[in-house]
Amino acid sequence: MKIGCIQLNVGFGKVEENFARAEDKIREVAKKGAEIIVLPEMWNTGYALEKLPELADVDGERTKSFLAELAQELGVHIVGGSVSTKKGDKFYNTMYTFDRNGELVGEYSKAHLFRLMDEHLYLEAGDEMNRFALGDIEAAGVICYDIRFPEWLRAHALQGAKVLFVPAQWPTPRIDHWKTLLQARAIENQCFVIAVNRISKKVENFNGQSMIIQPWGEVLWIGAEDEEVAVIDVDFSIVDEVRGRIPVYDDRRPGLYHDVVVKG
Repeated sequence: MKIGCIQLNVGFGKVEENFARAEDKIREVAKKGAEIIVLPEMWNTGYALEKLPELADVDGERTKSFLAELAQELGVHIVGGSVSTKKGDKFYNTMYTFDRNGELVGEYSKAHLFRLMDEHLYLEAGDEMNRFALGDIEAAGVICYDIRFPEWLRAHALQGAKVLFVPAQWPTPRIDHWKTLLQARAIENQCFVIAVNRISKKVENFNGQSMIIQPWGEVLWIGAEDEEVAVIDVDFSIVDEVRGRIPVYDDRRPGLYHDVVVKG
């Protein structure tokens, strides 16, 4: 399966520019043979949180129409990163996923809000999991800061996910955390991790280094420190092989640590 990663240069608060750039890049990776296309976090507005009342996508309607039409036209699955949305009088960081028929198969609002970027002051946290299928591929999606909560990703893996998609706006000063955490999540869950970060070196400081990681922790691809697109061939059958060789899921003893996780 060919995965198209779009390490996008997101304009701060520049909605029209960001939609146009996203469409150009989606078409570009589709022409290169991508079957699943992945965008970064908050690509419609960037972290213009104070401007959400005027910029956020109301009920996600524009984004959903945009992604659905492109998915159907190009015959590709699109893991739509995430966008800022307005639902009622509240704002969310929302991820939409469409299959190649243009059908919405996943909708998720970021569960863990990052206080260091004041997300909790502007956004509401979601409280639903994000499991979906792309054809015969069992998948899940989380957003950026979520990867610091291993129990959340494990919950998705326990529900059958063999690949975890992670759109992000992960800042340059903590990029080493990004790399280590993503590899750890791939190894401990014995699944693929496909993580797409953004680029911006003006108002905000993000330097890409998106990653595709195999269940053994091997990095198949890492992005540069500038805007780029990449199409990487991934063999998802490796997941069953790895899980068969080291039966972590069979050897779990949840009775020992369930109460600890719940109380913690």
